[in-house]
Amino acid sequence: MLNVIWGFFLIGGILMGAFLGRMDLVTNAVISGGRSALELAFTMAGVVATWAGILKIAEKGGMIDLLEEKMAPFLNFLFPTVPSGHPARRYIAANFVANFLGLGWAATPAGLLAMKELAKLNGETGRASNAMCMFLVVNMSSLQLVTVNIIAYRAEYGSAAPAEIVGVGIAATLVTTFVGIMLAKLLEGREKK
Repeated sequence: MLNVIWGFFLIGGILMGAFLGRMDLVTNAVISGGRSALELAFTMAGVVATWAGILKIAEKGGMIDLLEEKMAPFLNFLFPTVPSGHPARRYIAANFVANFLGLGWAATPAGLLAMKELAKLNGETGRASNAMCMFLVVNMSSLQLVTVNIIAYRAEYGSAAPAEIVGVGIAATLVTTFVGIMLAKLLEGREKK
């Protein structure tokens, strides 16, 4: 559906530029947009590479196992069907910590591995388990302490105070995470009945 919408906008813009005789503006927009996209991609690649490396060091150093251990009560509440010591819990813990630190792109590999392990627990039935749904809800609501990606975007585009978004980000993600968890638990309880 999004492909159709974006295709409509793209073709509509080109046709409008041709109709108004302003193809020079269309060409300039394509070139400058491509340049901006590449510059932003290189900036974000540095941010992601740094934090992905730090998370890998944390994993090798046993910090992820320690985090899983410290997060056990929270993980037990959210994922009662995932056994203690299961690899999915390590990946879930790593993903949650990366998202909490605002490193959404750095959290992606751990998130994909967590979902793969949760699918194995589910028996790969083609239907998402409650644990898979809960993980997706918490991952997408993404409770964040520091919104590193947004700060990097704001700095890249010349914001005078790129970090001023931190307070609002904490409040917004706290609310969305809480509401998401409560709704997922409510639906999980309805399913059990």
